[in-house]
Amino acid sequence: MPEFRRDPVIGRWVIISTDRGKRPSSFGNLPKQEEPKMCPFCPGNESSTPPEVLAFRENGSQPNKPGWFLRVISNKYPALRVEGNLNREPKGLYDKMNGVGAHEVIIETPGHYKDLADLSHEEIKNVLWAYRERSLDLRRDRRFKYVLIFKNHGEAAGASLEHSHSQLIATPIIPRRVEEEIDGANRYYDFKERCIFCDIIRQELTDKERIISDYGDFIAFSPFASRHPFETWLLPKQHMAHLTDMAPGIYIYLAEALKDLLNRLRVALNNPPFNFIIHTAPFGEEYDEVYHWHFEVIPKLTKVAGFEWGSGFYINPTKPEDAAAYMREIDSSQAEKLFGPKATAKTV
Repeated sequence: MPEFRRDPVIGRWVIISTDRGKRPSSFGNLPKQEEPKMCPFCPGNESSTPPEVLAFRENGSQPNKPGWFLRVISNKYPALRVEGNLNREPKGLYDKMNGVGAHEVIIETPGHYKDLADLSHEEIKNVLWAYRERSLDLRRDRRFKYVLIFKNHGEAAGASLEHSHSQLIATPIIPRRVEEEIDGANRYYDFKERCIFCDIIRQELTDKERIISDYGDFIAFSPFASRHPFETWLLPKQHMAHLTDMAPGIYIYLAEALKDLLNRLRVALNNPPFNFIIHTAPFGEEYDEVYHWHFEVIPKLTKVAGFEWGSGFYINPTKPEDAAAYMREIDSSQAEKLFGPKATAKTV
């Protein structure tokens, strides 16, 4: 059973999960030109994964069989396990509890050689809709306080399998990074009675120099104090605390905005490894006025070294205004020609 352990100095919780050491590393070890070995995420290999908890399928196709457009499964090597009770307990000075949570994988496409940015707007909308459906389901579990959705693209970003997928982890603890954002948002709201994220959007629309794209309902920009080169945030202009607060008809517009942004990154930075994270409000209505959900997209262009680890500061070698200016000039429609699925690729 994994464990949560609390650092007594700064109050940060960490997950001790020895099962994660058993993950496959075939993606990182394969020669670049060699065809992958059997991919557990490809159609026909459904028996190699845990049973699906959600799937979008062709009419008449059977669960855990081919015929799906998207599958959500439990992670075979989970950081947390859904079974059991928290059993909070002290160990002298220290606090710990069982590593109870949910860890799921969203297999975004049956196509082994397709990246998320290669998918159609409708297919990306299905991915976003799966995020919504699983978030709504998991929030019914009273043990959980938060759902973090993230994607690791490329080996350097932490992806252990090439087949395009994202992940979801539900936790009984609000992540420290999200808590820091909420604390700052609360202080701002107490002072000005406005959402700080909404004010940031207004400021960026006024300044214009850090905006990458204005999509109407959504906006993408380089944050003023970007931690990483070409870090990009994608937010809804309308205030909403939870990803699941969006009206169903808006998801297609988010899909269009996300596809365009990812393709700009591909063209601008030669298909870099990246992480994206969706920061949404914790479960509960008390965050509705102060928090504003958003994507954080971080290309892996630099390494975090001793100074960053020791100080908590980040050193960003690229001015966000310069990054945004460069990204604005990118023709995202060139991405498919440059980086789309291999024309001769076979299904594995």
